[in-house]
Amino acid sequence: MWQIMDLINGHKKEMVAPQDALPGRDAYPYPLARAHAVLGTDMLGPHAPTDPTPWPAGSEEIILAGGCFWGIERVAWQIPGVHTTSAGYAGGYTPHPTYEEVFSSKTGHTEAVRVIYTGGEATLRRILEQFWSQHDPTTAMRQGNDVGTEYRSAVYWTDEAQGEVVRESARLYQEALADAGRGRITTELKPLAEAGSGTYYTAEPEHQQYLAKHPGGYCNHGFNGVACSLG
Repeated sequence: MWQIMDLINGHKKEMVAPQDALPGRDAYPYPLARAHAVLGTDMLGPHAPTDPTPWPAGSEEIILAGGCFWGIERVAWQIPGVHTTSAGYAGGYTPHPTYEEVFSSKTGHTEAVRVIYTGGEATLRRILEQFWSQHDPTTAMRQGNDVGTEYRSAVYWTDEAQGEVVRESARLYQEALADAGRGRITTELKPLAEAGSGTYYTAEPEHQQYLAKHPGGYCNHGFNGVACSLG
């Protein structure tokens, strides 16, 4: 089936050039949800456009992408040490994009999940263990039958200490994939500041914690058959 989807949507696998991206807008064209439907925590934190609320002391932020953000977010909010999550858009050029614009593959964004966590490196390693094993990081610009640049795998970190852990985790997971006879990791690894415009945009309220609100909803995420302990 995915071969057919590749043929139909193959044009969506080419990254849009910055100058060709949709123009976007200066502010969110939709209201933002604030309360996490599962964890009960504040999703917006200090990034809220109004009434900013700080996250816990020692919190860190990392952005994950691995296909449809619904499934990646559900994986993330179950990990011990995660304070809050949200679905959104990152790695592209269009300011304040909408879901429809991102889906067109003309913004450069990937469907992403912002993860706010405490517990430092130990929690980050737990997050990455789940991230690598709960999607297929070897399929470029595609996850299952979902084809397009918006479905690419990516990790965007917000400080260099995180970057070191991410790069190490990719190396170790590649070894595990090789041992299992699987392919090469295609995941985009870079600082958030160097990913497109360097900005994470929170998605529309209907996408937040979607699979908690719709337990039978579409999700193509699950154990990919290759586990790897990151310590």
